[in-house]
Amino acid sequence: MIFSKKKIIIAYTIEKCSKCGMQRKREFIDGDYLFSESSKCNSCDGTTKIEKIFGEELE
Repeated sequence: MIFSKKKIIIAYTIEKCSKCGMQRKREFIDGDYLFSESSKCNSCDGTTKIEKIFGEELE
């Protein structure tokens, strides 16, 4: 019998500031959806929007 490891996938969200262009990666939170305003930018006080939601496999 062949045993396979269960793959663990972590979901991440990429936020991008519309004013300065800074990007930030954080863990996905329920309620995140693409192109929604998410928070204030830490560097310029602009507004960040969710640009990408993706998963990464842990090894």
